[in-house]
Amino acid sequence: MSGRLLRWVGAGAAVGALLATTPPAYGVPEPGGSGERPVSELLTDLQELYRKAEESTEKYNAAEEKLKKQRTEVTRLNGGLAKARASVHDGRGEAGLFARQQYQGTTQISPYVRLLLARNPQQALDQGHVIGRVAAERAAAVRRLESGEKRATTLAASARSALETQLALTARQKEARDTVKGQLKEVEELLSSLSAEQLADLARAEETGTADAQRKFLASGSLGGSAGSPATRPPSRRGDEALDYAVRQIGKPYKWGAEGPASYDCSGLTSQAWAAAGKVIPRTSQEQWAQLRRVSLRKLRPGDLVVYFPKATHVAMYVGNGMVIQAPRPGAHVKVSPIASNPLLGAVRPDPSAKAMKHYAPPKLPRGARAGGDAGYGSTEPPPA
Repeated sequence: MSGRLLRWVGAGAAVGALLATTPPAYGVPEPGGSGERPVSELLTDLQELYRKAEESTEKYNAAEEKLKKQRTEVTRLNGGLAKARASVHDGRGEAGLFARQQYQGTTQISPYVRLLLARNPQQALDQGHVIGRVAAERAAAVRRLESGEKRATTLAASARSALETQLALTARQKEARDTVKGQLKEVEELLSSLSAEQLADLARAEETGTADAQRKFLASGSLGGSAGSPATRPPSRRGDEALDYAVRQIGKPYKWGAEGPASYDCSGLTSQAWAAAGKVIPRTSQEQWAQLRRVSLRKLRPGDLVVYFPKATHVAMYVGNGMVIQAPRPGAHVKVSPIASNPLLGAVRPDPSAKAMKHYAPPKLPRGARAGGDAGYGSTEPPPA
């Protein structure tokens, strides 16, 4: 979808809620018919498609992560297999040489005759014993190497099979994502029939709805502190570094599956920010929600991750003072948004055992850090208090 259109109406979470209770003053023609569909209905469709799109994107990201790990494992197995085959080749060469030496020895004086003719029979016996032991060891080595080659070959075959499975899974997820993108294009064609003035009205309605949701959320005291004034807490050292990284990405575009440095999706931004701070966290919003330590909203500190929607399909980073930094949706850019822009699921902390900094200065936000729409995917009502 074009950036211009998305900046106007793309993430109409609050718009959908507002227009669902306020009859629209205009509509657009329904394809192939003479009737008109309310703008609120179109926005609801768009929001649903966005939600499905992000679910597919996060599944796609998860498949990609599994694929990366599988590729690493296949590389490891192939390397081990190559070494095993080289060892077997060397061992067989040694065994062959030994066999030739034994054969050549049969055309000369018999070891038993050499024993009878030897000036030192004990030395001859010792040499024979050593030769026999070496032969046995070489034979055993060859057997071990052959067994190792079979084992490595089996593991490599299993790894290739697993990789093929992951590739097939990734292909299916990509196909699903492309299907959603096609659906978004259909909605775009409908929305593109609206005038610039009408789209501007929708953008203003969205801003009003988001502001109302944020005001109610802060007044509830869910973030601690007094009503309307969230508690201020310092971050951990790594949390501060992760937030600093995220702030430096403000203004960069959202892009499907991107992990920077030129563009990001929502979980790509949060995972890379914490990686820059020296803490590896899961790649997707669902895994971040599932694997990281949950933390109460009343104890949020900068750098914590705020997760949205029932299926944990969107994530942002807490800045402080009731604000988050996020990569909202296609067509948008990394920005600072009210924490209540989307329906909250909860929050997680990547470094739960780390102590808060004693001296902390909030990051200086660049000019225009809050410009653009705030809502992510799938929201049809303000978040619960």
